[in-house]
Amino acid sequence: MTDRNNTTKQNSFSLAPYLLQYKWHYAAGIAVLLLVDLASLYIPQFTGEIIDGLTDGTLTDAGALLAGIFAAGLTMTLGRFGWRFFIVGASRGIEYRLRNDMFAHLETLSARYYNSRKTGDLMAHFTNDLQAVRQACGMAVITAFDAVIMTLMVLVKMILYVSFRLTVFAFIPLTLVAVSCYFFGIESKKRHLKRQQAFSDLSDKVQESFAGIRVLKAFVQEEKDLASFDRASRNSMEKTLSAVKLWAVVNPFLDAVTGVSLLLTLVFGGRMVLDGQISIGQFVAFNSYIGMLVWPMIACGDSINAFTQAAAAFRRIAMIFQEKPDIIDLCPAPAQEGEAGMRLTGGIDIKDLTFTYPDGITPVLSHVSLRVEPGEMLGILARTGSGKSTLADLLLRVYDCEKGAILLDGAPIDEYPLAVLHRDIAYVPQDNFLFSDTLEENIAFGLEERIADHPDLRERIVQAAKDACIHDNIMEFPEGYRTLVGERGVTLSGGQKQRSAIARALLKDAAVLILDDSLSAVDTDTEEQILNNLLRIRKGKTTILIAHRISTLQQADHIAVLEEGKLTEYGTHRELLEAGGFYARICEKQRLEQELADAD
Repeated sequence: MTDRNNTTKQNSFSLAPYLLQYKWHYAAGIAVLLLVDLASLYIPQFTGEIIDGLTDGTLTDAGALLAGIFAAGLTMTLGRFGWRFFIVGASRGIEYRLRNDMFAHLETLSARYYNSRKTGDLMAHFTNDLQAVRQACGMAVITAFDAVIMTLMVLVKMILYVSFRLTVFAFIPLTLVAVSCYFFGIESKKRHLKRQQAFSDLSDKVQESFAGIRVLKAFVQEEKDLASFDRASRNSMEKTLSAVKLWAVVNPFLDAVTGVSLLLTLVFGGRMVLDGQISIGQFVAFNSYIGMLVWPMIACGDSINAFTQAAAAFRRIAMIFQEKPDIIDLCPAPAQEGEAGMRLTGGIDIKDLTFTYPDGITPVLSHVSLRVEPGEMLGILARTGSGKSTLADLLLRVYDCEKGAILLDGAPIDEYPLAVLHRDIAYVPQDNFLFSDTLEENIAFGLEERIADHPDLRERIVQAAKDACIHDNIMEFPEGYRTLVGERGVTLSGGQKQRSAIARALLKDAAVLILDDSLSAVDTDTEEQILNNLLRIRKGKTTILIAHRISTLQQADHIAVLEEGKLTEYGTHRELLEAGGFYARICEKQRLEQELADAD
């Protein structure tokens, strides 16, 4: 984590700290790889000496030469395991750390970032992009080393053991490879950027379709969605084929260059054998060395391909690390060290609060002022889009407002560490989210303790479920509290999800509890029972109820009415009824609707 903290503070993200963590792995791997390449150089030489000895009848040390070939082969076998262990192992370690750091960094980013990003695109960073970086840090390092070092070593061996002139003839065509690979690499990077973006779009389409499968089926849009998927899949295929077509030209080109080099070797080398300038054994060894150059030439293309893919992928990953959170801790380090002693009591002062979303123009809240004493219950009533949920987000510092507009226990909200706010404020959002886990794990999600380590925690979970009026429903499930709820709680009804989320918030027993329209999916009898439980268990603690139904709010100490982001009414239930304003009209309308429903 230290490396991530250092790098993300910079303007540009670098892979260097991750590579430096494994510098000794790379050093050992390259040393072993060099040993393997050196050993492979002697096999053609020993073979050539055996052939020359058999040809002129002077072979006296065949055993030593055969032993040398065996030793070289054994060194190559063990060495290939060694460089894989060190270099490929290092690349896996880099991938592991980079993935963890990227996930940790994403968790620090604010709501604004996720509002403008798709889940599928983020998932592609963790799959396709990280895989490309890993390959560049692993096999691409090996292929690049062989493309350079192996080529130089083979050329030196060809010059010293066989002939300088023949080496020049054979190597001239190979110089075309270096020039061509440079231009191919530039074009390859462009195509791989487009390919990876297309893969991100495809991943996002798949994730969105599966997440919304119920809506698709309800509106009979399977064929339309399939056509949309087909377009995304075709786009991904076309962009992938575009990159593949480029390298479909490169690889045959490398083979052609190698073939020309072999042809020149046969022509000029054969003439030199006939002229007695080199021996038959040297000629055979030279052809073996030409064959050994085939791999470095292929490695040249493979390494460029891998590095260009990784460059495109790393560019996308670096963009994530360069993102900065909008919401940061402004309090000094000593205050953060004393977080355990910092506790909210629930006093809330909102003074002339005006707020506009970062990408918005019109204020969502305008000149809102109100006060909540510790232990009070505040109700908030508003039409959709009047800013009630925005107010809850500001109390949680999902977004920042003007300095001093929100005070908690008399201090500006941004002077509290985020850890304190998130610990002492429990929140039940409109969109109740349950994880694909058991009900008991979902309810205990907000606690630091683990159920496995604290068996007595189950009693508190059951009590919280009873207070949220979900216990009886849970006991009807075959597995009870160990029932798996599926992704996003898909196996539960809307009311069951709401009450499970309420139980999760109640178990936290925070100083401030915010319920954002969290009783809309339950019947009035269950609602009344939950509210009575809240009055009982939340005595002395601050509770904020945001709702559309008057029945949810009428027991609150004070009720605030928001219209188009402005506070238009404030008082008790009785005071607002006597005022005859918007609150009284809504109350009368809902009373008549309830009477008609009872009559039916």
